[in-house]
Amino acid sequence: MKLHIHDTLTRSKTEFVPIDASDVRMYVCGPTVYDHAHIGNARPVVVFDVLSRLLRRLYSKVTYVRNITDVDDKINARAQESGEDIREITTRTTDIFHRDMAALGAMTPDVEPRATDHIVEMVRMIEDLIAKGNAYAEEGHALFSVPSMPGYGQLSKLDKRDIIAGARVDIAPYKRDPQDFVLWKPSNDRQPGWDSPWGRGRPGWHIECSAMSLVHLGESFDIHGGGLDLIFPHHENEIAQSKCAHGAHSFAKYWMHNGYLMSEGEKMSKSLGNFYTVHDLLEEYPGEAIRLALLKSHYRQPLDFTKDGLREAKTDLDRFYGGLRRHTGIDIGPADVPVEVLSALCDDLNTPAALSALHKCLSDLNTAQGKDLKDLKDLKSRLLAAGQLLGLLTQDPEDWFKWQPAGRADAGLSDAEINTLILARTEARSNRDFAASDRIRDTLAAQDVVLEDSASGTIWRRK
Repeated sequence: MKLHIHDTLTRSKTEFVPIDASDVRMYVCGPTVYDHAHIGNARPVVVFDVLSRLLRRLYSKVTYVRNITDVDDKINARAQESGEDIREITTRTTDIFHRDMAALGAMTPDVEPRATDHIVEMVRMIEDLIAKGNAYAEEGHALFSVPSMPGYGQLSKLDKRDIIAGARVDIAPYKRDPQDFVLWKPSNDRQPGWDSPWGRGRPGWHIECSAMSLVHLGESFDIHGGGLDLIFPHHENEIAQSKCAHGAHSFAKYWMHNGYLMSEGEKMSKSLGNFYTVHDLLEEYPGEAIRLALLKSHYRQPLDFTKDGLREAKTDLDRFYGGLRRHTGIDIGPADVPVEVLSALCDDLNTPAALSALHKCLSDLNTAQGKDLKDLKDLKSRLLAAGQLLGLLTQDPEDWFKWQPAGRADAGLSDAEINTLILARTEARSNRDFAASDRIRDTLAAQDVVLEDSASGTIWRRK
């Protein structure tokens, strides 16, 4: 099945044709590690995790690189505010990022380079750009000369006035042109720094990704991804640096960007009370519910992330795991991903259509009563194969239904206490003491424990 993606560079949907089908290569901009990742940071992680799963389904080898930015002015500012050592900040927040993204079902990328491990390559690239006349040194800085790149602005489609207005830094006296951007800047004694031909300093943000992608994917690779907010200036500047350093036909063949994220109908803001970090959300909701909530909208569309949407995603997953739970005794075998799911994802990663097909798989399983064991096995296997491609339905149903928010872990009944009450209720029912049976059910309901009676016995789940 052929994969079609929306290429930001051409603003059109196109058939994906890899440079080398024996090794499909993708680079995605990762986090700047100075604080907990918010839900907007999580969206590209989940989106490109699904894409990497799909690529692995279609091709024999995929190399997925997602970087860690561990040298940045935001990190320096956080260190000054807190008094904490920069290395301690980046190590701690990177560890939290890894745990939080794993809870969302995101697989570890094949390579996760850190900016501070690639300073030598960054310096080398800057020297090359200066030698070719695409960059210059001034007052301890090295800057890229935007006028030296005739096609600058091709990704963002901005004109010169927009580019100047959107520049991240004020127009400095050492710039030859207002559009020029920093490749290297001097560091004071309180800031991290490395020796360079232009003095002790640190890299600019954009050169980091150009150098890391070069080291791990080569001068040309297939897909560069990230959030829509990175198109300008970050990705535009990456293109300029890399093409000038390695040739007009180098760097990324396709560009993919996920849409903006709103929260409770507005831009996320701590003052509005709608600023959600993944770390905090995981205290209230299962990571898989957060993942499903992010996949319900097409990746290129704006997403309004709400607590109501999270609760709806949790309810949806209750239905899926409920269907799997009712067929616990049926083993699964090898199964192809249903064509409806695969074709939806091959159509520019259409996760809403894929999820609709996933619900159809569940419906087929739920209405398969009376079918022979082989049919049930096939239906269950297809459902789980489809879920795996989306990074969903990866848990044991019993574990899913026993999950509870971290805030209730000490206050709620333990699994053993619940099972003891269920045994007491079963005994009361066998003795026809229905009043006692009802009291136990009410006690459990008050603890958000729901009972389901069937001919094979009583099972339970937490709301």
